[in-house]
Amino acid sequence: MSAENEEKWFETWFDSPYYHILYQHRNEDEAKLFIDHLMSALGPLDGQTFLDLACGKGRHAHYISQKGFETMGVDLSKNSIEFAKQFESNQLQFAVHDMREVIANKQFDFILNLFTSFGYFDDIADNLKMLSSIHEMLTDKGIFVLDFFNSYKVVSNMVESETKALSDIVFHLSKNLVHKKIVKSINFADKGKQYHFEEQVNVFSDKEILQMLDDKGFEVKHIFGDYHLMPFDKYTSDRFIVIASKK
Repeated sequence: MSAENEEKWFETWFDSPYYHILYQHRNEDEAKLFIDHLMSALGPLDGQTFLDLACGKGRHAHYISQKGFETMGVDLSKNSIEFAKQFESNQLQFAVHDMREVIANKQFDFILNLFTSFGYFDDIADNLKMLSSIHEMLTDKGIFVLDFFNSYKVVSNMVESETKALSDIVFHLSKNLVHKKIVKSINFADKGKQYHFEEQVNVFSDKEILQMLDDKGFEVKHIFGDYHLMPFDKYTSDRFIVIASKK
């Protein structure tokens, strides 16, 4: 495989069953709590539509659709979308899709990008392309919700190595800050075979994210610091959650 066609880390790791084993603690209650608070803040009207961009196995999208809103969830992971499709209904669709690209002939009133599904790409231009596509897919008064980690707190409290035993697999994890990216190495053995995966996420500061949003035509309405939507504090908040509209 040529370097040009070599698969990116997110194309292999997110499509692996081991990703879901390692992160099995991400439960439905957490997802529902966040969505309940978010829906109260957004105040969607009957007939308005949602896109969950990088939806994973669809837990957020499924819950939104249960509240009566037409919802679409998209993700690059074929395995995750295959799992999510069991929840499809007249109000809920799932599809494999690269979040850098516009979904043809679709517009949405709300687009959500949750649980640090931003900043994966090596080239900053790809992150900006993603924001441009989101802007294009929003209706004129559409709202974008970006849920990123609080980079300052994550870097300040980074655990360089740890071991987790889950589902009879021992995961050896290490984290390093490399060229303004958090690089997590994931090593483990299963059924006699050794595995190695990586996660790489850009460490964007709150100011950098706000500047990117401004550059791509968004106006920030609210900034929150956790899934209860408490105010953001650089030193104590776990999350950096932005609600923005099209300018």
